[in-house]
Amino acid sequence: MQLRPIPLTDLRVSPICLGTMTFGSPVGEADAVRLVHHALDRGVNFLDTANIYEGYARVVGSDGGVAETILGRALQGRRDAVVATKVGMKIGSGPDDEHTGAPAIRRQLDASLRRLAVDRIDLYYLHRPDPVTPLAETLAALAEAIRAGKIRHYGVSNYSAPQLAELLAVADRLGLPRPVAHQPPLSYLKPEAVADLLPLCARERIAVVPYQVLQGGLLTGKYRRDQPPPADSRMAEKPAWLPAPDAAWSDRLEVFEREARAANRTPAQQAVHWALRQPAVVSAIVGVKHLAQLDESIAAAR
Repeated sequence: MQLRPIPLTDLRVSPICLGTMTFGSPVGEADAVRLVHHALDRGVNFLDTANIYEGYARVVGSDGGVAETILGRALQGRRDAVVATKVGMKIGSGPDDEHTGAPAIRRQLDASLRRLAVDRIDLYYLHRPDPVTPLAETLAALAEAIRAGKIRHYGVSNYSAPQLAELLAVADRLGLPRPVAHQPPLSYLKPEAVADLLPLCARERIAVVPYQVLQGGLLTGKYRRDQPPPADSRMAEKPAWLPAPDAAWSDRLEVFEREARAANRTPAQQAVHWALRQPAVVSAIVGVKHLAQLDESIAAAR
């Protein structure tokens, strides 16, 4: 695949980014390592994880770190990738196990570096807006991490357009580094970010790397109206993570599938293709359990 630049950086990434949220369960370590190696072999050089990810075993306040550890093992001897991870969600019960205060960033960043077995993280996301820490403190801590060589760049995730604009204003006022990427939820079924967030990112030259582009599998064609979900699907395995489509969503899914067939694409390929065509989108995160699913997404980006 042709690599795409993240503006204002020297990072060049594949249009497909392999997500690792399900590493641990239902994707065990051996299968996860195979997925990572297959992705790298097929030209996917962008890998996304988070300190909280541990698959379906995750609960609020659990220790996290499972996906980072597995990814670190998969990359041993194969550091030919751009690695992104995140900070800010609650992992553990200590005072520095949540949010993005300076002590939390220092503690969680060092833990992520150990688990990933790397000296530097390419892209470090603020996983969500922090309701308790002043932005000035968070951005100063990230600037310190950049100066120390622990991260190359930082990004944000789950920020609205007004929240991102406020962060940019604080960074500019204090002369601190700006985020180079934004990771919002975005899909054919939930395109709200196209209205204001993506145009803002385009104007500010911030790369958009959306997640949920397959909407938890709803856009893969596996769920059919009035039929039970497949046994190995997310809706069957972890129903709390995926709302069951109502009649209106089923109508939209059927229209979407007709559009995919007309374009000679599978529904999953159409979902990825749609996301990659949106303003400022550089790469789309896909989470898969099988090699064939990864190949299907890769084909949509060629």
